[in-house]
Amino acid sequence: MNLYQQKQKHPEQKNPSKAMHTDRLIVHYYTDPLCCWSWAFEKQWSRFLEEYSSKIDVRYIMCGMLPDWKTYNDPINSVSRPLQMGPVWMHASQVSGTEMNYSVWHKDPPASSYPSCIAVKCAALQSAKAERLYLFKVREAVMVREMNIAKEEVLLTLARELATEKPDHFDAIQFELDLKAGKGKNAFREDLKQASFHKIGRYPTLTMADPHGKAIMMVGYRPYNVLMEAVGQFDL
Repeated sequence: MNLYQQKQKHPEQKNPSKAMHTDRLIVHYYTDPLCCWSWAFEKQWSRFLEEYSSKIDVRYIMCGMLPDWKTYNDPINSVSRPLQMGPVWMHASQVSGTEMNYSVWHKDPPASSYPSCIAVKCAALQSAKAERLYLFKVREAVMVREMNIAKEEVLLTLARELATEKPDHFDAIQFELDLKAGKGKNAFREDLKQASFHKIGRYPTLTMADPHGKAIMMVGYRPYNVLMEAVGQFDL
């Protein structure tokens, strides 16, 4: 999938920075729908959002962890083909106590995480809430339900499910139009550029910055108390 064709500015594409409040903590969450450690971090992340929603602005950065299996190579975990991803998920599940159905990697392995990243960015065109809900839906689909989220029909099925569950927050018809028109690609390109610029290579990664210029970075899966220690460095 070539994401570096000539860019086109979509009028629907929102600028996240314009919606952010200047007096809040700005949190950038670098992640990927196929990242097992981000799924393991979901419980802590959900609790954090619930407790600090009035004090933070969040932007999700999709990092395109798996462009394709021809070029993907993770020397740290010795992963260069789909079957080798299963043990990584198994380890993450055991360490975190989070349910993960890693058999997807030998039944119907995703060929790339790019389609799901683009889909998340299409959801973001509707609202920040829609983006958050759809990202969770996609993660759950691959991690628990063994669904191949590299397939467009799966991404559309999940959108319809979400629209049924959350009709006030998500429009599946608009999502399908945006996805098929490629309207999430530009935002995903910008996410890839940002992750590359900041040399983000491990997920999840959180960056936090206050209006006074103080900033910190938290890399990798962490328990909730570590997340609270990071937040505690700011006046909220």
